Amino acid sequence: MTQILDRETIDQRVVLGGNWNQFKLIQKASEDSPGVKLSFFAGAIEILMPGFQHENFSEIIGYLVTTFLLTQGIRFYPSGSMTQEKTPEVSSQADKSFCLETAKSIPDLSIEIVYTSGGLNKLSKYRALGVPEVWFWEDGTLRLYHLREDGYEEVIQSELSGLETLNIDLLKRCILMGETDLAEAVKVFGQG
Repeated sequence: MTQILDRETIDQRVVLGGNWNQFKLIQKASEDSPGVKLSFFAGAIEILMPGFQHENFSEIIGYLVTTFLLTQGIRFYPSGSMTQEKTPEVSSQADKSFCLETAKSIPDLSIEIVYTSGGLNKLSKYRALGVPEVWFWEDGTLRLYHLREDGYEEVIQSELSGLETLNIDLLKRCILMGETDLAEAVKVFGQG
């Protein structure tokens, strides 16, 4: 008998107070737990187990951005949800991330899917890491933030080299389309 997936499965999130050493112990203990994302910043340890919708949108956005980079001939390294760290201050795992031109320990672009919480308050974490650009997908909206000297500024277009020609409105429409028909979304995105 086939079990039908509950597409509304929501993220499970726990936030604990703690220090860097406690975070590293939890990180070590969860090494054999695929799908668990951990982060640390300002004395808070966050444990996230993403639900279906979270992962679905993460994959759709990652696929569309990858498609754009490939068709534009931009050299890139998809770094997924790799751990980004500055010891002992901050550790984070974006839902998707990309290094442009060369592989780096801190990617040029981090993408966050927001379902239960975390959104814009994660910008301080990414600022501490020095991530040049962060995108948030929340409630059908894609918001882009580019790092300046005094913090992140919301922008309407990517300012990363190579991504400045990406049609953000088309990307948003295709992300939503991809929720029900990824093949059609990719086709429309490719035509745009």
